[in-house]
Amino acid sequence: MTTERTLTAGGPGPQARFTESGAAAEDRASVKATLAWLTARREAHTFEVTRVPFAELAEWSFRPDTGDLGHRSGRFFTVEGHRVHTDHGKVPRWDQPIINQPEIGMLGFLVKEIDGVLHCLMQAKMEPGNVNVVQLSPTVQATRSNQKRVHQGSGVRYLEYFTDPGRARVLVDVLQSEQGSWFLGKRNRNIVVETTEDVPPHDDYRWMTIGEIQELLRLDNMVNMDARTVLSCVPFARPTGAPPPGPHGEFRAGLRRSMAPEEGALHSTPSVLSWFADTTARHELRTERIPLNRVEGWNRTADAISHAEGRHFSIIGARVTAGSREVLNWTQPLLAPHGLGLSALLVRTIGDVTHLLFHARPEAGFPHGVELGPTVQCTPDTYRGLPDDHRPPFLDYVTGVPRDRVRFDAVQSEEGGRFHHAECRYTVIEVEDGFPVEEPEGYRWLTVHQVTGLLRHSHYLNVQARSLVACLHSLW
Repeated sequence: MTTERTLTAGGPGPQARFTESGAAAEDRASVKATLAWLTARREAHTFEVTRVPFAELAEWSFRPDTGDLGHRSGRFFTVEGHRVHTDHGKVPRWDQPIINQPEIGMLGFLVKEIDGVLHCLMQAKMEPGNVNVVQLSPTVQATRSNQKRVHQGSGVRYLEYFTDPGRARVLVDVLQSEQGSWFLGKRNRNIVVETTEDVPPHDDYRWMTIGEIQELLRLDNMVNMDARTVLSCVPFARPTGAPPPGPHGEFRAGLRRSMAPEEGALHSTPSVLSWFADTTARHELRTERIPLNRVEGWNRTADAISHAEGRHFSIIGARVTAGSREVLNWTQPLLAPHGLGLSALLVRTIGDVTHLLFHARPEAGFPHGVELGPTVQCTPDTYRGLPDDHRPPFLDYVTGVPRDRVRFDAVQSEEGGRFHHAECRYTVIEVEDGFPVEEPEGYRWLTVHQVTGLLRHSHYLNVQARSLVACLHSLW
């Protein structure tokens, strides 16, 4: 193993050890071996996902009084109606279906030192909504219902390292939200624990350095959303020394300076927190749960619940066969987005320090109404045919930017357990020197260190922003 991406400052604490693992760049042969392993795991089991009408969803049914779609056990999740009133944006009120999954799930990395470097135990996990079926997942990715085996299947492998006292030491532990436009108040526990025990091997799991995971992040649809959000919560120490040889050396140097405590920040952290609280309090975002059979502007057929204008998403039914899961066969509803999403983060050097432009955006399903999202977060197809003033700020800039300004660009899948073929283009763009430093209302330039501090707490960065933070850490 070589350390091509330079080593760390900050001593032997967890932050420095995380950075050392991120700096441990495996050679291309190792990445190819991991890709071959993922292919082998896809071929080792039977995986099949078939769209079916709602009437063929075993254990699922529409409630006769509300029309809500739920499981016979009352667990897992329901699809309900949601009405939103807001003064943010161009549409003051709308109805929509939304997934209500009140359980707090667990997304966990088990880590262990191997040859003096932290390695993560990663899982080749099948999810019914993944475009390529199997992607790289955390060690444990499970709802509370799955942990309690409500599905009457096998237990969650390696769960004991996260639940049994004394089996592992907690390094990261924080609750984070998921898609606020599709989930109602959804939260997951993002956790990293370290063990010194001998961990029983399994063919569907593989030890990897953070550097190797970050290399795979550059490829489309390889690292799933749940792994990306846990990676974003990992606190890295600032690497020392010059960036490795290659293009964009000044960008990498500025990114490393941005990881230092309060170095050159345009805004102090207290002022950022005050701005965020003010933005959250200033906008009206009032929501109410309504029966699914009362949502306006949506149509239900035997096969789907869809928007009357064909925008946004549909709710569909699926039959699943998965040889590697706790349950081998099941049916369930899935949310199927219409169009490829776009999550773009604009970055700019301000005083030799890289800053990231975040947007405080209300979303109906957020527990506290507002979280920081990327500079641009939307599905561009939704805005076709609409007036220009309905288009999100910076969307035209992002879609027209020259390729030489792009520092990261990959298509990534969203949560495959609830969404069907939900893909989003994640991109990091370094703007030109003349790009305005002045921030529009609702936007703030933050350093990487400030963002890392916010990620120690719940409900500051949304899941799209967290995915971009994970991608950004692959660039230093």
